[in-house]
Amino acid sequence: QLYRDARECLTLLSQRLGSQKFFFGDSPASLDAFVFSRLAPLLKAKLPNGKLQQHLKSLQNLCNYCTSILSLYFPWDGGEMPSAPRAAGADGGEAEEDPHKRRNQLLSVLVGLVAMLGYAFLSGIVSIQRGSAGPAGRQPLALAEEEEEE
Repeated sequence: QLYRDARECLTLLSQRLGSQKFFFGDSPASLDAFVFSRLAPLLKAKLPNGKLQQHLKSLQNLCNYCTSILSLYFPWDGGEMPSAPRAAGADGGEAEEDPHKRRNQLLSVLVGLVAMLGYAFLSGIVSIQRGSAGPAGRQPLALAEEEEEE
């Protein structure tokens, strides 16, 4: 029933769009943004069951609609950024797109590590105890051991 309703919805959208570029003429409206946000993943994603995707691909005007919006507003979606051609590195490979990529990755890891350690200390999962010996040369007792002795 769900697939039948979805197929009917796609067919109705296709009929409403007709041969127009957008649903309300030559310029996009909020409905176009909403419809595109639902159609593009359905059209582009690899799905385990492709029944609905195949129906969408059979509706050529909706496919053209998605392709048009992708090329107009997301020109890099084809895999490459349209501006600045990639430079070849000294080893013949391609240079990194972002010159600070490695630094940003390292900073992200460090911030995550500090956040996890901070959480562990503040929540009491990890605590630091002084290692000084007591008067008889004994190490200080942990909280659980102190409770057992009492």
